[in-house]
Amino acid sequence: MESSVRVKLLTFTPTPDDVVAAAARLCYSPSTAEDLVVEFREGKRQSGLFIRKLINSGHLSPLEHASFTFAVDGISRACSHQLVRHRIASYSQQSQRYVSMDEARYILPDSVKVDARALSIFKEAIRYAHEAYKSLVESGIPLEDARYLLPNAWETRIVVTMNARELHHFFSLRLCKRAQWEIRRLAKLMLTEVRGVAGGIFDIAGPSCITKGKCEEVNPCGEPYGSMEELLN
Repeated sequence: MESSVRVKLLTFTPTPDDVVAAAARLCYSPSTAEDLVVEFREGKRQSGLFIRKLINSGHLSPLEHASFTFAVDGISRACSHQLVRHRIASYSQQSQRYVSMDEARYILPDSVKVDARALSIFKEAIRYAHEAYKSLVESGIPLEDARYLLPNAWETRIVVTMNARELHHFFSLRLCKRAQWEIRRLAKLMLTEVRGVAGGIFDIAGPSCITKGKCEEVNPCGEPYGSMEELLN
């Protein structure tokens, strides 16, 4: 069965914009952090504008005080391998050692989907691998060994926690058009989720063509994004 990516923001630092702004303001204020948070929450100070100046100045450490936890379903093992390379994060992934893969659930690339011959080959390979996997399990082979037959296309589930600074870094790399389509799709859904609760922190986020107005890739794609709206559509 073909799967598709789903992202749900499970939990996050309450009023993350205000917390980040207060933490940064504390560096230059005699006030307590608690008082500063109240000022931002009550609107006596504008956290969004302050955070924009903060990011533009390169003072990014206060962003680490806000964290976000996501439930991610319907991505491939190929995608999760790319995801967990972002090491300033916490991950809990569904284990193929302990969870039996009774149903064939996989991610189907669009390039394969539109090619009838490729699609037939792909689905047959998935079917054969899954049948072989089930045969090994039925023969008494441990799940941890039978899983060696499962392909990179296999669906996985993972819980991800990142702080806002790492998310900015993640978005700068994985929303770039040079990133692979699947993790780019995942990053877009994650950005949409956090923008709903931390609009100040993530008002502008993504590859350098968005955040800096110019591409900083060694080998540019040649088709930079023109706006946040274009990136999110």
